[in-house]
Amino acid sequence: MDLEVAKTLGMAIVVGLGVIGPGIGLGILTGRALEAIGRNPEAAGKVQATMFIGIAVTEALAIFALVIGFIIKFT
Repeated sequence: MDLEVAKTLGMAIVVGLGVIGPGIGLGILTGRALEAIGRNPEAAGKVQATMFIGIAVTEALAIFALVIGFIIKFT
């Protein structure tokens, strides 16, 4: 196996597996936030603020996986 092919395959595996977790987490987070807003509409502002913070942290994990993939690919 050529080194460049191995790097490309490694990047694909790292990014693919690294994005699965945050994708599932975002789905669960958004679903639970919508449930909470549906049950208590008066608390929508607090729930949305907390949800956006959670989304930002979860997206950061996906970005870390992408950065690690680029490090594998280009070093």
